[in-house]
Amino acid sequence: MKLLRVGNAGDERPALLDADGTLRDLSGLVSDIDGALLADEFALDRIRAAADTGVLPALDDSGARIGPPVGRIGKVVCIGLNYHDHAEETGAAIPAEPVIFFKAADTVVGPNDTVLVPRRSVKTDWEVELAIVIGRTARYVRDDEDPLAYVAGYAVSHDVSEREFQIERGGTWDKGKNCETFNPLGPWLVTRDEVPDPQALSLKLWVNGELKQDGSTAQQIFPVAEVVRYVSQFMTLYPGDVINTGTPAGVAMGQPEPKPYLRAGDVVELEVSGLGRQRQGLKDA
Repeated sequence: MKLLRVGNAGDERPALLDADGTLRDLSGLVSDIDGALLADEFALDRIRAAADTGVLPALDDSGARIGPPVGRIGKVVCIGLNYHDHAEETGAAIPAEPVIFFKAADTVVGPNDTVLVPRRSVKTDWEVELAIVIGRTARYVRDDEDPLAYVAGYAVSHDVSEREFQIERGGTWDKGKNCETFNPLGPWLVTRDEVPDPQALSLKLWVNGELKQDGSTAQQIFPVAEVVRYVSQFMTLYPGDVINTGTPAGVAMGQPEPKPYLRAGDVVELEVSGLGRQRQGLKDA
């Protein structure tokens, strides 16, 4: 299934995109697309059955805002330097273990919402990523378990970053990762059954129509299953939590001088195969 949330920020309603591309209203069945729903197999089965029988009412999607596909996100866990080519372009050593940092849940916005360039920013950068959405509580996942069984589905994520704040201002990466609007997510949460191999997805990103990133999850240093297992050894993952799994080569930081960092007026478009497409205009904060 392709689950999404439609409406003004803070007032989104749950919806489903059916096989014919029609937007269907789920508000008669569920109150939201959130961790509580994703952990409830019976509720998900009711949605599937209703979709199959064609009883869900259509939604007028003309001009409708698409919100983040998951509401009330508990935490956004991020994996840094998780693509061989991205580590190479930035001159970083291949990490021996996954690099973990966080984004606050309030950085998450809709896939086509405006991204704000922070005040005093000179190095705002782009990063297309595959996002994992957790569907079952994952705590100390064992080596003999299938970590993907804890995954509800996947989404497109834009891990916007301010490199000066992140790298040159001391401390951890968090200052360059948690500016407002710095994590567009969606358009859809695509359930795990529709993504048979998360290591066979292409990722692309364009800035003002020019292709900047063109990669594949096959290049991940730590694949999706290992990321879920590993992260669960250090923290409990709850339904509705999101994991950003890293970006391939092609970010502004890895370009020759003068590096083409983002400015107000730029337009970024990105997609992950089978998971949909985003488009954001940039404005000054």
